[in-house]
Amino acid sequence: MSTTSSDPLVALGALPGVNDAVDSVRKAVDRVYGHRVMRRRSNEVTAEAALRGARGSAALSGADWNLEEVRRRTDFSGDDEARVVGAALRLTAEAGQLLSIWRQSPVRVLARLHLVAAGGAAPEDAVGRPRLAGEPVDEPLIEAPLPSADEVAGRLDGLSRLILAGTEAPALVTAAVVHGELLALRPFGSHNGLVARTAERIVLIGSGLDPKAICPAEVGHAEQGRAAYLAAFDGYLSGTPEGMAAWIAHCGRSAELGVRESTAVCEALQRGAA
Repeated sequence: MSTTSSDPLVALGALPGVNDAVDSVRKAVDRVYGHRVMRRRSNEVTAEAALRGARGSAALSGADWNLEEVRRRTDFSGDDEARVVGAALRLTAEAGQLLSIWRQSPVRVLARLHLVAAGGAAPEDAVGRPRLAGEPVDEPLIEAPLPSADEVAGRLDGLSRLILAGTEAPALVTAAVVHGELLALRPFGSHNGLVARTAERIVLIGSGLDPKAICPAEVGHAEQGRAAYLAAFDGYLSGTPEGMAAWIAHCGRSAELGVRESTAVCEALQRGAA
């Protein structure tokens, strides 16, 4: 990430096309929040958004289950895919509990997210902390070069300082950068994609853009497909203005697709079909 100004995220918000993406997301969010179902049954919409967001995030991490299978299951310990889905569900449930801590210590929240995701499946001394030099990373779906442990430590510190300092940039820009940076760093030995997408969720909720957590961007990331996700992520990795703008726009489209999902949930609740 560039740090050429005191608030580098504002510069990203000024890139061509980003303001259009921000406006489009805001209008979509406003529409679903204005749905009549949200006045009396928002908790149900939130619960459905959490379930569908977890399903989408798990799909991008290699466990592409249908929604009813996720809803039906109670045991997520049987195989690798089941453990991924279980981790995604735990993270989605945890995200809302960490909003106030995120504003004080983002690194602490990331450590907690990894602990929750690992769920006892990783060695205890490797859970909830950034990886050390020489430690392997199990993230087979992200094939970008892996930064060194020293680079991870430095860039995590920079990301944390950026968040703690606050920004005038739109929530979408901040969420996209947090997501992209964590994917690029893969700071933990496992579950980095799940953690990155949960951190994006936390930013969107905590910023006030989506306070009721009903706009699951994870749904949209999955709907657009892994190939599009990785192509957009390559733009983030490039660090070019065009690449960064493409990644932010991709994240914006994902949020809009999450809004569309929750709008469908509202419509179903209104009809009595859900």
